[in-house]
Amino acid sequence: MKSSAQRLLLLGANGQLGHQLEVSLQHLGEVKALTRAQANLANPATLRETLGHIAKTFHPTVIVNAAAYTAVDKAQTETELAHGVNVESPAVLAELAKAWNATLVHYSTDYVFDGSGTQPWQESDATHPLSVYGQTKRDGEIAIAAHCPKHLIFRTSWVVGTHGTNFLKTMLRLSAERDALRVVADQIGAPTSTELLAEVTVALLQAMRNAADNDARWGVYHLAASGEVSWHGYAQHVIAGALLRGAKLKVTPEAVSPITTAEYPVPAPRPLNSRLNTHKLQTTFGIALPAWQVGVDAILDQLISKTTHD
Repeated sequence: MKSSAQRLLLLGANGQLGHQLEVSLQHLGEVKALTRAQANLANPATLRETLGHIAKTFHPTVIVNAAAYTAVDKAQTETELAHGVNVESPAVLAELAKAWNATLVHYSTDYVFDGSGTQPWQESDATHPLSVYGQTKRDGEIAIAAHCPKHLIFRTSWVVGTHGTNFLKTMLRLSAERDALRVVADQIGAPTSTELLAEVTVALLQAMRNAADNDARWGVYHLAASGEVSWHGYAQHVIAGALLRGAKLKVTPEAVSPITTAEYPVPAPRPLNSRLNTHKLQTTFGIALPAWQVGVDAILDQLISKTTHD
C-alpha cells in the first residue's frame, strides 16, 4: 500500500463499473466498498445517515460514486426514483465530501446532450437532454458542482465490462439463440470498457491528490475510448470476435441487418450522436485513450475463454 494511503469510499460496488473500480482503486489505498444493499441511493436521507456513521471510523479522503439509476426507458415513468438516485443522492454525497474535505468522483453520460449533428460533444457544449434519464444525470452534475469544489465528473458512453449486463453480452446471448439479428445503425458512439474508466479514475485521483479547492482542473471531463462505431458495427465486431475465439454462435456478422432508430421504437428517445470529444482530458492529464476495439476485445478474451474452457 502507498505511504499516506488514501481512504476511498466506493458506492455501487455491485454494479458493472463498481465491480471494476473495487479492484482498481486498491492501488490508491484502503477501499471501503458499499453495495446497493449497504448504501441505497434511492433514499437520500437514509444515505446521509449511513455514510455519516461510516465516516466516524473510516474518515474518507475520496468518495467514488459508481451507483446510478440507468434504466433509460423505465426512468420515463419512474421519474421520482430516477431523481432520487441520480440527483438528490449525488447532492448529499457532494455535501458530505465538502464537509469531510474529500474529493468526489462521479460518472455521467452523453445523454445530457440531444445527440444532434455529427461533431463530438465538448464539455463546454450546452446540455439538452432528450429523456428523463438524461435530465436527471445533467441535474446531478449541477448539484455536485454547486456543493463540492473538489469534484471530478466523467461523462462516458456505451459502457461495457465483464460484470453485469450490457450490449456486448446481449449480442453474444442472442447470437447463440437466433439465426439473424436487426441492430440500430444510425446511433454513433464509442464502446468504453469499465477497465479504461477505472484506470483513468485512478490516474486522475493520483494527479489531483494534493490539489487545492480552487484548482482549475476540477470539473467535468469527457472520457470514452477512441474511434467511433454504430451499434450495428459494434454488434458485427463482437460476433466476428466471438467466432474467432471459438464461441458457438448461430449468427454470423453478415446475418446482422442494419435498421434505423425509427424502426426500433422505445419509450425514451436515444441520442443519435454519442461522440464525445476527449481532448480536454488527454491534454490536461497527458492521457492517451485506446481505440474502442482494444477494450471490447479484452472483454471477449475473458468471456469466451470462460465459456469455451469451462
